[in-house]
Amino acid sequence: MQLTVRPTGTPVTATYWMSHAWLGTHVEPGVTLDVAGGRIAGVRTGIDAPPPGATALRGLTLPGLANTHSHAFHRALRSTVQVGSGTFWTWRELMYRAASRLTPDTYFDLARATYAEMALAGITSVGEFHYLHHAPGGTPYDNPNAMGEALIAAADAAGIRITLLDTAYLAAGFGERPNRHQLRFSDTTADAWAERASLLKGGDHALIGAAIHSVRAVPAGQLATVVRWAEERGAPLHVHLSEQTAENDACLTAHGRTPTRLLADHGVLGPRTTGIHNTHLTAEDIELLGNSGTGTCMCPTTERDLADGIGPAAALQRAGSPLSLGSDSHAVIDLFEEARAMELNERLRTHVRGHWTAAALLRAASADGHAALGRPDAGTLEPGAPADLTTVALDSVRTAGPAPRLAAEAAVFAASAADVRHTVVAGRHVVRDGRHTLVEDVPSALAEAIAALHG
Repeated sequence: MQLTVRPTGTPVTATYWMSHAWLGTHVEPGVTLDVAGGRIAGVRTGIDAPPPGATALRGLTLPGLANTHSHAFHRALRSTVQVGSGTFWTWRELMYRAASRLTPDTYFDLARATYAEMALAGITSVGEFHYLHHAPGGTPYDNPNAMGEALIAAADAAGIRITLLDTAYLAAGFGERPNRHQLRFSDTTADAWAERASLLKGGDHALIGAAIHSVRAVPAGQLATVVRWAEERGAPLHVHLSEQTAENDACLTAHGRTPTRLLADHGVLGPRTTGIHNTHLTAEDIELLGNSGTGTCMCPTTERDLADGIGPAAALQRAGSPLSLGSDSHAVIDLFEEARAMELNERLRTHVRGHWTAAALLRAASADGHAALGRPDAGTLEPGAPADLTTVALDSVRTAGPAPRLAAEAAVFAASAADVRHTVVAGRHVVRDGRHTLVEDVPSALAEAIAALHG
C-alpha cells in the first residue's frame, strides 16, 4: 500500500474508493481518496476493495472536467438551428431571437437545466461567457447584474462551479453602433461595463472573470479598460478570436492588422488570457499567442456545426499556447467528444494520426481548462486539489473490451457523456449512478425551460 496524505486541519468528511483512477500519467487500480473541507486530503493506492464507510466509484475516475466556454442560453437552439442551410451569420439571427425572450427567471431555469446536463456529462466547472446583461431595448434591470446573478445561482443549484466571464460587448462591428438585438448586450462604454461588472460577487463555487466579446464588439481604444479590470483582480480574461474570416477581413480594413496583432498591440494577450476558437490565424498570429502564453479554447463541435473551420490547435500548442475545450453553443454537451474531435479534425487536415495522446487530451479537458477558468489547483487527483471527480463506466457498449490499462484511451476515443456514472464536486456526490442528485428530472427541466422561450 502506498500512502500520500497532506494535512488539512479539518476532519475527513468522505472517502471514495475508485476501482480505477487516472493519476495523470497512468491508470491505477484500487485507489481511495479522502475528502476534507471540499479538497482531497489523502490518496492511497493498492486498495483492492472499498474500505468500510467508503463510497465505491466503479469505472475510470478522472479529475472533474472543465467546460471552458459556454453560452448557456444557446442550449435552447439545439435542433432548431439544424433546419435548412446557411452560415454563422444566419445562425446568429436565430440566436438573437432566443436571447430576446429571456428574463432573469427564465434564464435561471434554462441555465440550471443546462448546467445539470453538464454535471451529467462529468463537467464540474464551467466558464460562462456572459453578455446578455440588460432588458430588451438595453434598459438595465433594477439590479444591473440580475442576469449574471441568475447564472451564478443556476450553477449552484445544479451543483457545479462557475467562472462568470462578464463580457464587454459595446458595438455591432468596427465603428458600428449596436443593432436592436445587441442593445441587451451593451453597456455603451468599457468604463460603464467595468462599473457594472465590479458589483458582481463570487463565492465558494463562483469566480468572476472578464471577457472581450471580440475585436469587432469592443473598440480598440477601450480594450485597455477591460484588461486593466482583469489585471487588478488577477482574473481570467477571455476573448472570441478569429472565429470567422469575415472578422479578420473587417479588422484588416479598419486597423490594417489581424485581430491577434490588434490584441497584442493593446496588451490583451498573456498567460491569464484565453482566445476562444483561434480558427483563422496567420503564422505571426500563432507566434504572438504562443510567445505570450495566451491560451486557446477549442470548441470543435460548435466550430463544425457552424461551419467555422478547423483551427490550428497543434501548431498553437507547439508555439506555447495551452489548450482547453468548450461546448460553446451546446450542439452537444460532451467533453469526450470535444477532446477526440480536436484530434480527429487534425487527422483529417494533415492525413496523419496521433497528434495528442489520451493523456494530453484529458489534460486539455481538465487541468488546463480549470487553469483557464482561474482554478490552477484543480484538474488533478492529488492532495490539496479540489475534490472534483468524474467516473466513466468501463462496461458500456462503447467502453467494454479494452484492458484496464487502456481505460483512458477508451474514455477519450470511445466514451460519451452517456457513460458518466458519477460526478463529485467539492466532495459532494452531484451525479450518482447516472442520476442527478439535485435536479430530479433533467430532461424535463430542459424541455420546460426551452418551451417557455418558444411558447
